[in-house]
Amino acid sequence: MVLKTFNLEEENYEKFSKFCKENGISMSKQVNIFIRSQIEEEPLAKKEYIEKLEKLRKGKFIRVNNFAKEFGLE
Repeated sequence: MVLKTFNLEEENYEKFSKFCKENGISMSKQVNIFIRSQIEEEPLAKKEYIEKLEKLRKGKFIRVNNFAKEFGLE
C-alpha cells in the first residue's frame, strides 16, 4: 500500500467524505475500487456504483450536433 496525494475540488471531497461516513464505507477503498475498475478488462466495482452510472447514462440530455453553432461560438 502506498500513500499518494491528489488534488480534488473541496466541494466534491466534502460531499464524498460525508457520503462515505453516512454509509460506513472507506473513502480509500472506494477510490481504489474505482481505479481498479478503470484499468481491468472486467471492472470490479460495487453493484450500486455501476447501477448509479447506468442511471446517469440514461439521463435526459439535450442533443447538440454542433456545440459552437448552437451556442453562438462560431
